Amino acid sequence: MKSVNFLLAFVLLALASSLASAYDPSPLQDFCVGINDIKTGIFVNGKFCKDPKLATPDDFFFKGLNIPGNTNNLVGSNVTIVNVDQFPGLNTLGISMVRIDYAPNGGENPPHIHPRASEILFVQEGTLYVGFVTSNQNNNTLFSKILYPGEVFVFPIGLIHFQVNLGKTDAVAFAALGSQDPGVITIANAVFGSNPPINPDVLARAFQLDVRVVKDLQKNFVLLALASSLASAFDPSPLQDFCVAINDIKTGIFVNGKFCKDPKLATPDDFFFKGLNIPGNINNPVGSNVTTVNVDQIPGLNTLGVSLVRIDYAPNGGQNPPHTHPRATEILFVQEGTLYVGFVTSNQNNNTLFSKILYPGDVFVFPIGLIHFQVNIGKTDAVAFAGLGSQNPGVITIANTVFGSNPPINPDVLARAFQLDVKVVKDLQKKF
Repeated sequence: MKSVNFLLAFVLLALASSLASAYDPSPLQDFCVGINDIKTGIFVNGKFCKDPKLATPDDFFFKGLNIPGNTNNLVGSNVTIVNVDQFPGLNTLGISMVRIDYAPNGGENPPHIHPRASEILFVQEGTLYVGFVTSNQNNNTLFSKILYPGEVFVFPIGLIHFQVNLGKTDAVAFAALGSQDPGVITIANAVFGSNPPINPDVLARAFQLDVRVVKDLQKNFVLLALASSLASAFDPSPLQDFCVAINDIKTGIFVNGKFCKDPKLATPDDFFFKGLNIPGNINNPVGSNVTTVNVDQIPGLNTLGVSLVRIDYAPNGGQNPPHTHPRATEILFVQEGTLYVGFVTSNQNNNTLFSKILYPGDVFVFPIGLIHFQVNIGKTDAVAFAGLGSQNPGVITIANTVFGSNPPINPDVLARAFQLDVKVVKDLQKKF
């Protein structure tokens, strides 16, 4: 009997381990900058780690996402990828970003999947027809939508999806993906352009085509490197195509996060949001506004482990003040303006500040749980977009939380912690 119990415990432990590492590994330190020289690194799942003492702000920085990609190709699109290969500081942080450019009149990011990530896509310019197809168990249903500037759509992990430019002008979209390396499988290329090729008879039967047609297709296809999608290192791994959030528990099944709508009742609008092109109101004490697109705004994000924000900053010092996201890493892209940004490491790494000045097209990463900030140092408005690796990353604004808690923290505690006079602490508590 003991041996049976031991075996059962071992099996459960193995299952738990496999579930825990379904996607990117959860970081066990502030960050793990990717390097290729194994002699100076410590092995982890993904990339070897640079010694944290040798890390620099440039490890968390990328520039050029404002530069259009070349769409002069067979599919009429170009994906500029910002993953761990371009951005070593992303290692173990479970998120990445892409810019997608589409040629006019049908330029497309052809049907593909991301095996390790869900994707949340935001249209900056143009008109896109987008969609994803559910799995066989959900009758291969197409969920599609026409998107205009400022609108957002979600593609669940592992499902075939696409985008097509319906307009007569160029289109541009940005997407965040919940893996440092989400992977991409372009369906046509993978099926008809594999190396070595799949037996033509197999494909002829599978696609109900003449063998000669299959052979012609195999001659025509070459492997293309096109990417775009998102998943999560920290939110629960989805066990179905999607799990649309609902508030009525009588018609749902309990999961970590939100109850699930019956998949048969899901609609394209469950994966859709509009308005991210609308500036937020920055007339407030900190001079900034965060427009949040998480599971509360897009119920289809439930269990998919990603969300998106737009941040508007007032000129001359408008800031997103020091804060943390307890459940997500953040990858931020500057669209307009000049931002001074930074994060501070934990005590074990001597509370080191990693900071950088960002210009349009620049990207910066804020590791999960670390205090970070952004400040507009320009004389005009600034705008940034950020992807976060959780459907509900949470936010803890440091000053508000410490000095504005309800009920308030004992002033003597804060006076000693911050080495302030008790009267100063009490004044701060009145303000927050």
